[in-house]
Amino acid sequence: MRDRGADVLAGATFAVPVPLHYRRRRTRGFNQAADLAQQLRLPVLRALRRSKPTATQASLPAARRHQNVRDVFIPTRGARAVRGAVVVLVDDVCTTGATLEACARVLKEAGAAEVRAITAARVVGRPR
Repeated sequence: MRDRGADVLAGATFAVPVPLHYRRRRTRGFNQAADLAQQLRLPVLRALRRSKPTATQASLPAARRHQNVRDVFIPTRGARAVRGAVVVLVDDVCTTGATLEACARVLKEAGAAEVRAITAARVVGRPR
């Protein structure tokens, strides 16, 4: 990700992993986005929190994914640090971009100057 995403990472201030709801994190035992963010050689800022549990995006058809994550992410106290910063959102997979878009909206509202995104994989086929 560092090599392929060098242009996305260049000049960035923080890596912000897409958060899991605490229940899903407890069940899974890890947050893959947070693990990926740790490898990017940027300070990792946990600026977002999921305010409620949602269905997994992979289980939903494309048309329902935006609705599933609407108003789910909220800023943490640490989000104050994004004011004026260039932030890179980190997630494992991008299918429709709904999760990244929802997170980016919150970071921009918190004052981020720019929000970029990097993922380990992207679905290139037609989403369900």
